[in-house]
Amino acid sequence: MAVVRREAWSVNALAVAVPEEHRHDRYHVVCPAGGADSCGGLAAVLSNRLAYRVKLPAPALFLVSAAVAATVIPALHGPPQHAVEQVVAVALACILFEGGMNIGWARFRSALAPIATTGVLGTFLTVIAAALLVHFAFGLAWYVSLLVATAVAPTDPAVVFSVLGQREVSGRAGIILKGEAGANDPVGIALMVSLIAAAGVGAGAFAHAGGEFVVQMAAGVAVGVVGGRALLWFTRRVPLPSEGLYPLRALACVLLLFGLATLAHGSGFLAVFAAGIVLGDERAPFKREIQAFHATLASLAEIVAFVVLGLTINLSVIARADVWIPGLLLGAALAFIIRPVLVGLCLIPARLKSNERTFVLFAGLKGAVPILLGSFLLAAHLPGAERLYGIVAVVVVFSVVVQGSLTPAAARLLHVPMRVIEPEPWALGVRLRDEPSGVHRLTITPGSPADGRTIADLAGLPGDAWVSFIVRDGQLVPITGDTKLRAADDVLVLAPPDVREKLTAAFEKGPAK
Repeated sequence: MAVVRREAWSVNALAVAVPEEHRHDRYHVVCPAGGADSCGGLAAVLSNRLAYRVKLPAPALFLVSAAVAATVIPALHGPPQHAVEQVVAVALACILFEGGMNIGWARFRSALAPIATTGVLGTFLTVIAAALLVHFAFGLAWYVSLLVATAVAPTDPAVVFSVLGQREVSGRAGIILKGEAGANDPVGIALMVSLIAAAGVGAGAFAHAGGEFVVQMAAGVAVGVVGGRALLWFTRRVPLPSEGLYPLRALACVLLLFGLATLAHGSGFLAVFAAGIVLGDERAPFKREIQAFHATLASLAEIVAFVVLGLTINLSVIARADVWIPGLLLGAALAFIIRPVLVGLCLIPARLKSNERTFVLFAGLKGAVPILLGSFLLAAHLPGAERLYGIVAVVVVFSVVVQGSLTPAAARLLHVPMRVIEPEPWALGVRLRDEPSGVHRLTITPGSPADGRTIADLAGLPGDAWVSFIVRDGQLVPITGDTKLRAADDVLVLAPPDVREKLTAAFEKGPAK
């Protein structure tokens, strides 16, 4: 009997752009309902391409299309409130976990201080300023003003990167944008829950809300960090019979962490975000498959969240002057006054270049979380809850449509450093049964000792280091002693594990400033 061994470890994951060959078409028989669902799903996926063409975030198309459909088609009524909250909560958990993995601990640590100040302090300052505006400009009670301000405070990096298309913000600015949204989403949700539980304003209410908030943050971080390490151990030490089960196990563990954090009176959203950061840079069997699965799941979750939330928007309420006028004023104030001033103060210690700081401040677009928090106002049965929910929805639409359409132009005018992310559908690598040691993947940094040098002239490498792969512009580069290395080359080096620092110094460290 032959034994088939599952090879869980990949030596490398260098993607190579190779022309796709034509394949024979295959036809399947599906039922009419399945065909309709497939057409709807395909339209949602292709809308990302349309959004890139018209320079609008795809979430805006999902949200507006669902709201219009719910109005035009009477039978397509909004789902129950509790179902909306549950579906969107699961979707956000998937999005935050994938976002945490995408950042990783090394990148997160490099921008930890600005992420913490903008994600926590910046959120509180935004809430205070927005509450003052809502109270004095629109005449709402202080408690209601705080709730509305809390709802519109969080940002969403997925909306930013959706409108930028195949370009990604380079350096710390991109990390801060992602990290801030990953942090202020749980902060905003925890603050909203605490304020609703306090049921009013006053010293006692604020003390209660503050205590609840601190407990949620502390428990969320603790469960996320410990749970992330436990998930890593579980993945490495407990094998499964099929590689397709590894991503499913990771998903089940993520949802388990979310539930455990909630039971511990913590923020489940912060827990899954922290767990993703813990796992981001770690090696694990079938890591590539796990990442690809969760990236796909996060994209699907984003579509589902905005469609479900769009179905809850009543356009007849939005059309009221006491809804859309306050919404537009609040959205404009957040985009052009409150965030640039207050979050800008939080970014001063980060020492970003002026163009990068300006872009980060402008690109704080709103997304699914503000509308979810607005739905909490409906569930709390506040007086005029539909109007409040409509104001929040207008703020989000203003942000994704107006700010979103201006974001690419702002990036060009500010000369924000970006790199083009082109799809690389082909991967070259081998699978191994045991964890490989001594395999190092590096990207050559501009100005590093390796930049512009040939392999033969490269100094500082250990004698037994061997450059085995070079990928440049999506293509393999033949390797000889005369091969000249360039910035942005992806290089795979075989060398002992203890020489990682020397390899990093040679390939990835730029000149001292």
